[in-house]
Order: sequence, then C-alpha cells, then structure tokens
Amino acid sequence: MAHFGSSLLTSQYYCTQCRSGFEYIRWRREATMSKTMSMSEAIGRFVPNGATVVTGTNLEALIPFAAGLEIIRQGCRHLTLVGPISDVLFDILIGAGCVKKLVAAWAGNVSEGLGYNYRRAVESGVPHRLEVEDHSNFSICLALKAGAMGIPYLPTRSLLGTDLLAQSQVLRRSTSPLDGSPLVLVPALQPDVAILAVQRADAEGNAHMWGNLGVAAEAALASRQVILVAEEIVPAEVIRSDPNRVLVPGFKVSAVVHEPGACHPAPVPGFYNRDHRFFTEYHSESKSREGFQDWLQRWVYEPASRQAYLARLGDVRWADLQKRRSLLAAPVDYGY
Repeated sequence: MAHFGSSLLTSQYYCTQCRSGFEYIRWRREATMSKTMSMSEAIGRFVPNGATVVTGTNLEALIPFAAGLEIIRQGCRHLTLVGPISDVLFDILIGAGCVKKLVAAWAGNVSEGLGYNYRRAVESGVPHRLEVEDHSNFSICLALKAGAMGIPYLPTRSLLGTDLLAQSQVLRRSTSPLDGSPLVLVPALQPDVAILAVQRADAEGNAHMWGNLGVAAEAALASRQVILVAEEIVPAEVIRSDPNRVLVPGFKVSAVVHEPGACHPAPVPGFYNRDHRFFTEYHSESKSREGFQDWLQRWVYEPASRQAYLARLGDVRWADLQKRRSLLAAPVDYGY
C-alpha cells in the first residue's frame, strides 16, 4: 500500500492494485473540479428514462420547478417520483406523461387542494395509468434515511392502526426482537438522482440550505447522483465559513446548476416568496385536460429557458415576490 495523505484517505481511496499514483492524482483533481453546468445538461446527463427521482424534499419551499419543466422539455418518460409534498410539481410531471410511478405522502395543489392530473391518471389512466406507493411524510423520511445509512429498512410504530398498512405492498408488519411489541418495517429507498434547490453553493457542490430542511439531507445521502439548483454560486470560502449549514459534502454532488428564480412559484427563504396567484391559476386551468395542455404550451414549451419563463411572468409580478426585508440570524463564532 502506497501512502498518500492520511491512513483513512489511503484505505478508502487508494490501492496499488487498482489505481496508480498518476490515476490517484487525476482522481483528486477531478474531485475538486467545477461541477457547474446548465439545467439542460444536468437533466440530460443525470435523469434518463426510467430513473427514480426524489425532489420537492422541503415541503412547500425550495421546490425546483425549473428542473421539472426541463424534464418535460427533454421528453423524459417512465420516471418514478419520490417525495413528501411537492406542491403541483408532481402533478405537472404526471400530466405531461413523464411519470410511471409515484412514491409519495401526498400529491396535489397545497393551497387549492386537488391535483387534477394526478386524479385523472389514477382514476382514468390519462395520460396513462399511474402506479402509486403511498407513504406518510414520516415513512418517506425513514425510507430515505435507511437508504442513506445503507440498511434494508427502519422500524416505526407511527403507521400502526392506519389504512396505509392495508393498502401497501412494501410496508411490513413485524415485531420487536427485544420485547415482542408490534412494529412496521419501512424499506429503504435509494433513488437514482436527487434534485435539490439550495440558496447557495460553490462550484464543487458544497452548499448551504436554510429554512425548513424537510428530508433534503436524507435524500441527498440516499441518492446515487445529486443535482443542486442554486440561487447563487459563491466562493468556497463562503461555504467553509459556516460548515454546520452544509447540506451535503461536495463529493456527493454530480452537478451544480446556477438558476436564479428556479423554484418559482414555490418560495425560497431569503430570496422570494410563494406566488399564491400562480397556484390558483394553475388549479383553474388544469381542471380539464385541454386546459392543462394549453398551460404546458404557455409555461413549459414556449419559454425555452428560465429567463424566458420569468420574462413571461413579468418584471412587476416577479419584483412583487422578492423578499420585503432581511431577517438575519445571530452570527456564529467558530473561534478557538
């Protein structure tokens, strides 16, 4: 065994039987290369047909709608979507024909209630039949955490007595080996890709997220690839200045997309607020299949970029959604 750096680094990443010294140096160089790319390139490289995609991990905030609309533009098909509450993002992807299976706690339109595309797919097979694996918010979290930990399942008592157990093909009743009490086993989820919105990231994929974290960290660690969609790209020193706020280490990230406004109509804490009017308009227009097709044409296919999308939204409306005042946390001192 050759020695490069610490024994931990050596034992994990270097073996003379599989990697020469030059290969090791190249690997280290690639590990610290910029991962920034366009949304189109990130989706094209890391979201193939049939992929399992986890997104919308922060409940109502930080939903990367721009990534979902790019998935539609690229014609991705047969996707499995995973998430707790994604507001209308999942409904849009279902209506566009991108989704084969939904693994989620809820699908719909948070402020309006019903997701018409989801309902049409389940009840009528329009645009095609949708397979649904029901979860609670907590069981989705457990499934992703088990995937992140590399274990086959995590136990819970929270689903005992619910109808989810009667309907689910994956959640299993069991008993505790310690005291024989009833348990539910939640199988691990390891998605192919997590698409996560963050406030800021550096070019290597180290990122800060604040506000409601939801299950974003669990999703990032459980997934095989991670696409970060960042409002800002900042120097690495900014991220290193507050290490406790780092969502996921950069070496786990495959792509960093700089896309200001990527989460509209969802909010991003510290940047812009939720566009309630947009959700109301979507609810009305997606009530019929024809209305949804018109909505797709106007908001997905005609504006080929996020800049064009925001231009269609209008400067006045976009400006009205920006944060009204700053509300800063107390500074943290990492001195020693």
